[in-house]
Amino acid sequence: MKKATIIACACALAMGIAADAQESAQELQYQPDPSQGVLVNRMKDNWFITAEGGASFYVAPHGKERAVADRFMPAASLYAGKWFSPVFGGRFGISYLGLKGLTNNPNAVGAQRDMVNGYYKTKYAEVGPVFDLMVNLTNWWCGYKPNRVYNATVYAGAGAYFPFTKHYDARGNSDGYKHTSNTTMNLRAGLINSFRISEQMQISLDLRATGLSDVAALAGNQKSVALQAFLGFTYNFKNREWVAPVVPIIPEPENCDALRARLAAADARIADLEQQLKDCLNRPVETVAAPAGPLATVYYPIGVSRLSRENQRVVKAIAYVMTQNSDKKYTVTGWADNYTGTDNVNIRLRKNRAEGVAKLLKRNGVPESQITVTTNNGNLSDLGEKCVALDRAVTIEENK
Repeated sequence: MKKATIIACACALAMGIAADAQESAQELQYQPDPSQGVLVNRMKDNWFITAEGGASFYVAPHGKERAVADRFMPAASLYAGKWFSPVFGGRFGISYLGLKGLTNNPNAVGAQRDMVNGYYKTKYAEVGPVFDLMVNLTNWWCGYKPNRVYNATVYAGAGAYFPFTKHYDARGNSDGYKHTSNTTMNLRAGLINSFRISEQMQISLDLRATGLSDVAALAGNQKSVALQAFLGFTYNFKNREWVAPVVPIIPEPENCDALRARLAAADARIADLEQQLKDCLNRPVETVAAPAGPLATVYYPIGVSRLSRENQRVVKAIAYVMTQNSDKKYTVTGWADNYTGTDNVNIRLRKNRAEGVAKLLKRNGVPESQITVTTNNGNLSDLGEKCVALDRAVTIEENK
């Protein structure tokens, strides 16, 4: 019967543990956590297109001779691109770039009839394919967040521009923009400040510098730079976000403020006790001079005044000390307790005890002039009736 009961209890316990485990498993929830990193996306994910328009400011030889306001030209770009991770991406597209400059060569391609401080004005329209590699600094430095409003992205790239300019005849007439025989190679770098409008759309401010080279039409094979600013609009195709590892949701810990308060109070109490201990250990020790006791005390049994053999050896040792200090005087005092015996008996005991000690001292070389023999009718210890054995004695004290 007992064995069956034990087996039944064990089964019930196992079923209870299994039920608790199942309940805990049901309550545990999971969600993606971008802070743990992101997973590599598929090739068809995270594509975008960007259209932007703005202005270009041409920095070239002799440019300072032309009014600043007269050196701006429109610029525009159209891109398709893809983010390979939240940090790295690329884009390719078509870029249009307008340039206004000056040349001192009247036969240069694009040279106009108008002159400024002895230089001929030039005007060009550049169109060509470009490619950029991009790095999202915000996701790199601060971690990926799909709902972040602002992102800063730097990029660098290259491309080829096909220049177009107006051709003039000897009379100064032009038949419109025509393609020149030159091709402008360019290197470019910039910063994109993008702002999230919605999950699929964002606007941006693109600040760029484009280096131009090997352009005979642009003032005779001289390298130059165009500074540009664009307002852009970007549309993100599905999928727009990044897949993050799935992790369990950790429940909020219980409020431990009360325990923290108790711990703080205990720490304060410990600190106070440590300070008290430190103060106690550092307290100066008071030196109390103990009163000088007799040179020696010889004790007797009740009713006895004769010295035992042991006490005789003690008195002989005392005699040796006294003979080594012949300039000092000593008092030999006889005592008896007042709790036992009669007064006559106690008087006789005190006298006989003192005289017995004095006699033995003299016998061992102590001159009589060093000794004063007396008795005391009080109690030597005065500690009560239970300590009467301490009152049956002879004391030998140095005279002060």
